[in-house]
Amino acid sequence: MLDTTSTEETSVGNYFISNYPQYSFWKPELVNHVHDVLNNPAPPDPLPLGLYFHIPFCRKRCHFCYFRVYTDKKASEIRAYIDSGIKEIEKYGAMPYLKGRKPKFIYFGGGTPSYLSVSQLTDLTDRMKAVFPWDEAEEVAFECEPGTLTEKKLDQIRKLGVTRLSLGVESFDDHILEINGRAHRSKEIIRSYQYAQNIGFPQINIDLIAGMIDETEDNWIRTVKKAIELAPECVTIYQMEIPYNTTIYKEMKESGKITAPVADWPTKRRWVSDAFDLFVEAGYTITSAYTVVKDPDVKFVYRDALWGGADMLGTGVASFGHIGGVHVQNEHDIGTYLERVTNNEFPIYRAYPINDDETLIREFILQLKLGEVNLDYFKKKFNEDIARRFSNTLQLLKNDGYLTYSVNSIKLSRDGLLQIDRLIHEFFLAEHQNARYA
Repeated sequence: MLDTTSTEETSVGNYFISNYPQYSFWKPELVNHVHDVLNNPAPPDPLPLGLYFHIPFCRKRCHFCYFRVYTDKKASEIRAYIDSGIKEIEKYGAMPYLKGRKPKFIYFGGGTPSYLSVSQLTDLTDRMKAVFPWDEAEEVAFECEPGTLTEKKLDQIRKLGVTRLSLGVESFDDHILEINGRAHRSKEIIRSYQYAQNIGFPQINIDLIAGMIDETEDNWIRTVKKAIELAPECVTIYQMEIPYNTTIYKEMKESGKITAPVADWPTKRRWVSDAFDLFVEAGYTITSAYTVVKDPDVKFVYRDALWGGADMLGTGVASFGHIGGVHVQNEHDIGTYLERVTNNEFPIYRAYPINDDETLIREFILQLKLGEVNLDYFKKKFNEDIARRFSNTLQLLKNDGYLTYSVNSIKLSRDGLLQIDRLIHEFFLAEHQNARYA
């Protein structure tokens, strides 16, 4: 019988699901499958291609951050990293599977891409375009930390071709920002946002996190109302989690605490639901478990293409990608990454060739995060009747009020949408149930 009850307290571990099967199933001994794909030409009508580049540098490591970041690198070390990243991209660009293809979307993630100087960003992007031209790209997304931005830098970022600027705001409360280890403060948020708005980025996204250390209902609602006042094109709201390799976890381990010093899951879900209500009242539309947009036609190409099975070339330290049906992740230590690129090797650490059934489940569970799934898509692409295959699980979730479904579609309730990362485990194959995420 399906257990749809939840643990109320926030404990340590990954909650947000970004891929399937879980990263713990990706293995170094499976890397040969990546080379098999790369050494063969792409099919005549290839999947859309995306290019991701990881910039792992930050002014400061946030207490809740679990990404591969470095806060102690000099300009010369950053230059060496950029050179290695370009060398990696050039090596991929020469492979039969990728040669001559143009990306539909480009994503700069971190770390903090905006940590780089104007000259470093210009050099990086000029050299990237020489290998994979951006002239057919529908979206170039770029993550920023507000305190690293100046008007001059933002102007150059726009001139480089960035169309979606994502500001890692998290909160507008200076105490919350400080105690959670964020490097910026509220004045820097407002200043950088106004600069970006004046420059005219087609899409500005603001990231918020519900339930951080010392969050209260009052300061959470103030943060939401401030975001509404700024009126960005898109707002992404995450529920705070505590993965194992975070500062908060280390402090918990030293003190012997079992649960994290952040809001419990029912509280975080309620706060996100309250935020959704306020945004909808202000004219926004909910387009995923984490996203509201001012214009329903606003698209997030990176997300939608990736969740639809697109190829994505992940480059840079610790980055992950998906090439020709194979999941790929690079070396997660910058020293090892640089060494392997210097030796003219692909710096791939582990991989996983995903079969047709796993591909179906991956796309299905990720698209559930959008709140509504068109089941005809799966009938046409996979010749699979989702409503029949998962009828027992869907019925139990329906009985608990998490969704409704028919032969053509599945629609999540608000409660189901807010708990989607917990519920989608029920659709995993048996061999992937109850497994370590990373």
